[in-house]
Amino acid sequence: MVIIDTHCHAGGNWFEPIEVLEFQMNRCGVDAAVLIQHGGTYGNDYLFEEAAKRSDRFKVVVLIDPESDDPLGDLSRMAEQGAAGVRIYPGQPFKTKHPHDIWRKAGELGMVVSSLGKADQFASDEFKQMLDACPDTPVVIEHLAGVGIAEPPYAAFESALECASRPITTIKVPGLGEITRRPPRLLPDFRFDDVPPLFEMAKDAFGAQRMMWGSDFPPSAGREGYQNTLEGVRSHPAFASADDVEWVLGKTAARVWGFDKLS
Repeated sequence: MVIIDTHCHAGGNWFEPIEVLEFQMNRCGVDAAVLIQHGGTYGNDYLFEEAAKRSDRFKVVVLIDPESDDPLGDLSRMAEQGAAGVRIYPGQPFKTKHPHDIWRKAGELGMVVSSLGKADQFASDEFKQMLDACPDTPVVIEHLAGVGIAEPPYAAFESALECASRPITTIKVPGLGEITRRPPRLLPDFRFDDVPPLFEMAKDAFGAQRMMWGSDFPPSAGREGYQNTLEGVRSHPAFASADDVEWVLGKTAARVWGFDKLS
């Protein structure tokens, strides 16, 4: 089974260098990954340079400076350098262009928009109107629509899941530590208690073929650890079907992010 991690961070300024991520990937049998640029870093050279050293194992998602005088040109230049996607949060303003222009341009360039936000932002009419205005731009909703550790009835999350009615959208599935409180005692066997039904809700909305695992490494190392982000998804009852787990752990990502040699 092909395994692709669709949400990792690496850097020379924050987090960890790519070698630390690659160690964890090799240890856990992860074939490839998507490198997501971290907030406020508009120089993407580190990610491009390190990805280039590793053949087709990594795809790069860049940030462009919202204060730039030429954000569309920046986006085009990033695409020419090989960027697979751009990270934009819902409602993000740009100094010289309407956000719709940026999202549409990404689609025209064959780039994916990886969108970071909270559940209420993805639930908003504004975000849904953005999706409708840019129907040819693939959009990946990060961090299970930013639901985090929430209490029922999950109204904002349910509304955010309505984005699934737009077929160009997909959603990232994190480790359980992002949506479940860590138990007070860390027993020898990895286990979370009282796991909320959020994976099941997302699957009902999107289906397994539009869901993809993302570890959020290295922040996830402080929650449950890299391997456990993978195991929490691989062994989750929502994905008990072998076909479902293959889509969530690799096949969806291979299709969306263009890992052609792995699909």
